[in-house]
Amino acid sequence: MLPQSQALPGLSQFVVKVQSRCNLACDYCYVYESLDQGWRRRPRAMGSATLRWVGERIAEHSEAHGLDRVQVTLHGGEPLLLGPDGLRLVVSELRRVVAGRCVLVVGLQTNGLLLDDRFAEVLVQEGVRVGISLDGGREANDRHRRGHDGASSYARVVNAVSRMTQPGHRDFFAGILATVDPANDPVRLYHDLACLRPGRIDLLLPHATWENPPPAARPGHTVYGDWLVTFFDAWYDAVPVIGVRFFEEIMHALLGGVSRSDAVGLSTPQSIVVETDGSYEYMDALKVAYDGAAATGCTVAEHSVDDVLRRPSLAADLRGMAGLAQPCRDCPIVTACGGGLYPHRYRAANGFDNPSVYCRDLGRLITHIDTRLRTDLASLRARRAQAPASSTLGQKMTDQNQRFAYSTNP
Repeated sequence: MLPQSQALPGLSQFVVKVQSRCNLACDYCYVYESLDQGWRRRPRAMGSATLRWVGERIAEHSEAHGLDRVQVTLHGGEPLLLGPDGLRLVVSELRRVVAGRCVLVVGLQTNGLLLDDRFAEVLVQEGVRVGISLDGGREANDRHRRGHDGASSYARVVNAVSRMTQPGHRDFFAGILATVDPANDPVRLYHDLACLRPGRIDLLLPHATWENPPPAARPGHTVYGDWLVTFFDAWYDAVPVIGVRFFEEIMHALLGGVSRSDAVGLSTPQSIVVETDGSYEYMDALKVAYDGAAATGCTVAEHSVDDVLRRPSLAADLRGMAGLAQPCRDCPIVTACGGGLYPHRYRAANGFDNPSVYCRDLGRLITHIDTRLRTDLASLRARRAQAPASSTLGQKMTDQNQRFAYSTNP
């Protein structure tokens, strides 16, 4: 349990599983291809009574913790299986329930297969920001993301991305989520995604544990780290700039800030999951560890969010540095790495009291990013010192330095 003196955090993000089935059969999916097969026992869609309870719990939690804004991400399965009218109903009902108690910021993560003009219209009208999953060009994407019949998903997903980058839609496009596979060329993959003008890219390491290591891992090597370093350099040196959240959160942590991601850094968890049957789950990627690993034993009809946060299963991750394995606490890059994503630390012998199964890879990436930042900061300082204070260059250097509000010591 959490120490009595430790205040419960206010969670500002809720992942709401409005559908428990999917129209793709991605072979790396942590929901359908992992050890936890709980999705088979859940209703296909969230019922209206459960949806109202979700809204009530969000409003209750926001009032208890003084939260003015709460982010809700509609997820699945595939949330667009709701249909356009069903999607509009879900969003309007949640907003109706929380009205006057907090502002609801709604997002949605989709595989994009069903995202046609009608869906785009509803998303824009309801102010829903949508993220689309796409693993790169046709070859890279179709390596894992195929239909149940084995058919390619690429063309339909690219059409969805194109639709959301059109004038009038772009403001509601949150970007592309891509899962890393070292079989794909990282430079080509970056350019394949960048040419779609997504505005933002996020990278996801395949969910894995010490019991079920990453598919491309080789003992003693940093296969994923090397891939990420190459992708980072392609991105870091590119113009114009496209955001890559995974890298930006590491950079923010290295420069003295606090990561806003569960994947890196020492921030406390910001979100909780609600399944279609109303059960709370903590970080549903835990499904890769063992059957029931994500379960909390709580439901929206019977328990508040704070009830869930008091559960022993959440205690380690809520303790920040104190909840990390000893090797992580002793590591010089712990503030940027944070032990990696919590599920990736699992080993049957001692649970989650381990470094990430991606420990070496994260170390390779973070030290590389740190080196590049230090080199550029030193160069900026030197150029600024040499430039006349009144010159255009001097002003540019002053402006550019504002980007580095939190500076490491060179």
